[in-house]
Amino acid sequence: MAAARGLTLAAAGLRAVTPWARGRLPAASARPLARWETSSSPEVGEGQIHLTESCVQRLLEITEGSEFLRLEVEGGGCSGFQYKFSLDTVINPDDRVFEQGGARVVVDSDSLAFVKGAQVDFSQELIRSSFQVLKNPQAQQGCSCGSSFSVKL
Repeated sequence: MAAARGLTLAAAGLRAVTPWARGRLPAASARPLARWETSSSPEVGEGQIHLTESCVQRLLEITEGSEFLRLEVEGGGCSGFQYKFSLDTVINPDDRVFEQGGARVVVDSDSLAFVKGAQVDFSQELIRSSFQVLKNPQAQQGCSCGSSFSVKL
């Protein structure tokens, strides 16, 4: 399913940490978010991000020290929104931290509204290795290439 594939990022390009601008997406969360929350439960709860075993294993292999995987949602793509992955070391006041098995994924509060309940996976194929968002309950549909999605209204 195209919506489940999400935007993929080549693992080889993950070493670069790219700064990004804040405030690209409207705030859509009704409750205040804690700066540091962890999720170690295998169930995907409301407002939680679940990490697959392959995601946890790959993050433990590629992160050093205080590095973590940052997941953002940006406007763009043919369906309206797209996923962006990067390695980062700075946790901002509006970030939610999801930790599982020692691996961390951080999502800012604006992006969390678009991915809450989703699953982050690491996939290895012959032509690429990448992190991707799977089973995003906030996504209505995606484009055929899997690089963007539209949200449920």
